Amino acid sequence: MKTSYSFEELVAIMRKLREPGGCPWDAEQTHQSLTRYLLEETYEVIEAIDENSPGHLKEELGDLLLQPVFHAAIAEESGAFAITDVITTLCEKLVRRHPHVFGDLEIKDSQQQIENWEKIKRLEKDTTERPSALSGVPPHLPALLKAHKIGEKAARVGFDWEHADQVFAKVMEELTEFEEARSEGNAERMEDELGDLLFAIVNLGRYLSLNPEEALRKTIGRFQKRFSYVETSLHRQGTTMQESSLDTMNQLWELAKDAERSGQL
Repeated sequence: MKTSYSFEELVAIMRKLREPGGCPWDAEQTHQSLTRYLLEETYEVIEAIDENSPGHLKEELGDLLLQPVFHAAIAEESGAFAITDVITTLCEKLVRRHPHVFGDLEIKDSQQQIENWEKIKRLEKDTTERPSALSGVPPHLPALLKAHKIGEKAARVGFDWEHADQVFAKVMEELTEFEEARSEGNAERMEDELGDLLFAIVNLGRYLSLNPEEALRKTIGRFQKRFSYVETSLHRQGTTMQESSLDTMNQLWELAKDAERSGQL
């Protein structure tokens, strides 16, 4: 068995899987049917990064790499483009958008590079296609990530707060308005105000260079670990969460937090 393969061999394997006599499942796939796998593999790469597991990350990066190779194979069959075209387009874009590396432009820091990157992107696009500063945000992004992206784009054209205290005040304002809607018992207004509150929190995170999607994902992970700790502790005591009082579960929850802080969870 071979110990290493080239990228060209990977492309050849994918083509063979799609050919008559290859794999029936692979041959049936389309760009649309593969969409879910592209998303799943992306999140599995993130999970491997969170686990700080090089072996797991290596495997998941391979699964993710398969997706563009798969899509390119489908496109090649229809004559649209091949994987070499994908690579060429990417390389040209990287060179074009890094004139401070491949040209004579000088920049001071990463912030100036971001600004220059956006300027180049605007020049690349037809302004009749993307008339708004908010254009170009993928519609299927998770809501928190999409809100963060929109806030960034608005900030780049000067539509932003001057300091973090103003953003925090906006969060408190939206929280007050949500409480008013809750007091009224108005479900439709509560939904609107909850959305406004979440959007304000996302903007506070953005202003402080915190990614809301990542922050919430990590919080969910901590919740799951602590919840599992409570379940396991109760199981060892011969009981269940349904049979236990909230006070008992809260005490175990605090023990879970202590274990987490000491690195035991």
